Amino acid sequence: MNNLVCLSVDAMGGDHAPQAIVDGVDIFARQATGKVSKILLHGQQEVLLPLLAAAPDAASICEIRHTDSYVSMTDKPSQAIRRARGSSMWNAILAVKKGEADVAISAGNTGALMVLGKVLLGMVKNVHRPAIAASWPSPDGYSVVLDVGANVVCTAPQLVEFAILGEAFSRIAHQKASPSVGLLNVGTEDVKGNDIVREADRLLRGAGLELNYAGFVEGNDVSLGRTDVVVTDGFTGNVALKAAEGTAKLAAYVLKESLMSSPMNRLGAFLSQGAFRKLKDKMDPRNGNGGLFLGLGGLVVKSHGNTDGEGFANALRVARRISAANYMDIIQQNLEQFAKHQKLENQ
Repeated sequence: MNNLVCLSVDAMGGDHAPQAIVDGVDIFARQATGKVSKILLHGQQEVLLPLLAAAPDAASICEIRHTDSYVSMTDKPSQAIRRARGSSMWNAILAVKKGEADVAISAGNTGALMVLGKVLLGMVKNVHRPAIAASWPSPDGYSVVLDVGANVVCTAPQLVEFAILGEAFSRIAHQKASPSVGLLNVGTEDVKGNDIVREADRLLRGAGLELNYAGFVEGNDVSLGRTDVVVTDGFTGNVALKAAEGTAKLAAYVLKESLMSSPMNRLGAFLSQGAFRKLKDKMDPRNGNGGLFLGLGGLVVKSHGNTDGEGFANALRVARRISAANYMDIIQQNLEQFAKHQKLENQ
C-alpha cells in the first residue's frame, strides 16, 4: 500500500468556497505530514494566493493550477457539461485521468460532478451507473448508505451493483472485515416493497456473490446500525439523509433549550459537558463528510456543498484513505460474478 498520494481539489466548488476549501486543506495538512505528497488546488490564482498566505500548512503541500472558470452550484448538469471544459471541477478530475493525481475532491455541484466524472473517467466494467456513498452515524461507528443522490430511479440490477460497491467502500473507509449489507424497504417481510426491491433481493440471494447479505432493513434500522451497508435508490437515500440531518439539528436545539431553562438544568448541563461533547461529535455531519462516487473509472470524492473547513478536511481524509487502498480490485470479483449471472438469466 502506497501511503504517499496526490489529491486534486476543486477549490472553487461549494457554498463557502474557496475559503472553506483552503481552511480544510490547512487542517488536513497539519495532520497528514508524510502521508500526502502534494495537493493540486484548481481555481483562481489571485483569489487562492492570499488565502494560502494565511494558511502556511496548506501552502507547504499545495500547487495552484490556475483557471478562471468554475461550475456554479446552480448549474444544471446539461449546462455544466457544455461549459465545464477548463473549469476548476473539470481540471480536478482531468488530473486523475492523466495520472497526475490519485483522487479528485469537490464540494461543488453534485449533478455536474457525476456527469463530468463519467465523461472524463468512464465507468468501471460491469457497472452501469455511479452512486454516491455516505457515512451515516451508528452506535458502533458509521454505516454506509448508497445511493444518496446520484440516481433518482434505479433498476434491480443497479441496486445489486450498489451493494457490491458499497460493501467494498465499507471495508476500506470504515475497516469492516465482512460488512453486512441490507436493502432498504418499507418492511422486513418478503412480501413487502415494490417490484424493484423484491427483484433486487432475489438477485442478491441467488447470484452467488461473496456478500454478507442480511435482507431487507427498515428506515429506523439505518441509524441503529443493523447492517453496515444500506442500499437504496438516490431519491429515497437523499431524502432520508437530509431528514436525518434535520432531525439531529432539531434534537440539538430542543436539548439546548431544555438545559438552559432553569438554574438546576444548567448545573446538570455543566456537570455533563463531557457526555454532551461526545454526543455532539457523534452527530456532527462534518465528521462523516466525504462520499465516494462509486463505479467511476477513477476516484472522485464528493463533499457536502455547505460544509466548513473541518468538514472538508474530513473529506480529504476519506480521499486519502480510499486512494491508498485497492478498491478497484476488491469490487472486481463480485462484479464479474454478477455479470455472468445476469447473462445466464437473460439467455
